[in-house]
Amino acid sequence: MEFHERLKKLRTEKGFTQKQVAEKLGMAVRQYQRYEHGERKPTYDVIIELCGCFEISSDELLGLHSND
Repeated sequence: MEFHERLKKLRTEKGFTQKQVAEKLGMAVRQYQRYEHGERKPTYDVIIELCGCFEISSDELLGLHSND
């Protein structure tokens, strides 16, 4: 599973909308959507914020310990 697919899966599993995640991260919804659509890769700082938002490790977010 690619990063953008994992990101969308995590968001939907947590029951968040794209707008809610974008607001938690302090960014525009369109910017977050670009991550989910695979159009852009998040910076290191955004990855840290995403981990906090979804309450997961960076390994899990990045798929380093995944069976996907």
